[in-house]
Amino acid sequence: MDAWKEACVGPPPSSVLFPPGIYIVFPRVDLKGPCKGPIEFKATGATIMAPPALEPFKTASWIKFMNVDKLTMTGGTYDGQGQAAWKANKCPEYTKKCELPPNIRWSNITNSLVKDVTSANSKYIHMHILKCANSSLDHVTIDAPGTSVNTKGIHIKESSGINITNTNIKTGDACISFGYGSKNVHVEKVTCGPGRGFSTAILGTYEIEAPIAGIWIKNCTITDALNGVMIQSLFDSKTTTASDMHFDDIIMNNGFPSRVKISNVSFRNIRGSSSTKEAMRLACSSWEPCVNVEVADINLTFTGPGGPATSVCCVVEPKVVGKVVPPIRMVDESECLNKGYL
Repeated sequence: MDAWKEACVGPPPSSVLFPPGIYIVFPRVDLKGPCKGPIEFKATGATIMAPPALEPFKTASWIKFMNVDKLTMTGGTYDGQGQAAWKANKCPEYTKKCELPPNIRWSNITNSLVKDVTSANSKYIHMHILKCANSSLDHVTIDAPGTSVNTKGIHIKESSGINITNTNIKTGDACISFGYGSKNVHVEKVTCGPGRGFSTAILGTYEIEAPIAGIWIKNCTITDALNGVMIQSLFDSKTTTASDMHFDDIIMNNGFPSRVKISNVSFRNIRGSSSTKEAMRLACSSWEPCVNVEVADINLTFTGPGGPATSVCCVVEPKVVGKVVPPIRMVDESECLNKGYL
């Protein structure tokens, strides 16, 4: 932290270097700006480890960067040693507030870059992007087993202009999740799995939520994930909106079905296999209908018992473009409710 403070106030450009090696860092490191100019945090060849026990962490942070413009974070493995936290499972439900630390938290970071960084075995979210703007994550690796609990790969909230590219995510929760206030986020060439695919947070949880608007997910592969692409909301939700969300050119390998409530969304060129007979489900409510939904060039197969793959649309009639396999079957609201789709 002394090195960071010296570099931050020193003449730009400046840098902080972790030499190659293994380091135990605890309980919390706050790397604060503003700095005089561009600053780089370099950890190539270094492994930075959190203590495995939960007791040292009194707040929901471990390594936190905040209030910095033009930060470059390069290299290094950040190992949260989260196995004890997964066993404790302190936050199994969305209604509970976790006080577990993410591996890396960015808060109020602008015009910045994460490159060639690995996050492993986080106790909670791997990378939490909060109130950030015009920043990119490239060649990031996130590595945790599918049995890890509450370990979202990258969670974005109240941020705009975020680009995530050439990234490989293996974890036990959503690979990338979009909290309220996520705007103009581009995700491309990302592999996901195990995990829970690409998903919004559960919308409508709080009285006041900034809209989600402008999410583009393109040229991604989802393998052995519980969900593919999903927009979630509470059944009895507060008022909010999610719009201009686009999932384009997605490959799903052994994917599970998605339950999606959507508006102004397109699903294009999605292909691969499903682990269940129901390969695709679009579910909306009659009191808040989905609008401007497009399904184009879908080819999802199922080779298990019970015949070929099926798809279900509840209270939504998407615009169908090109060839869609399995063909869409429209289901009325009463059947959807009886089967637990809504």
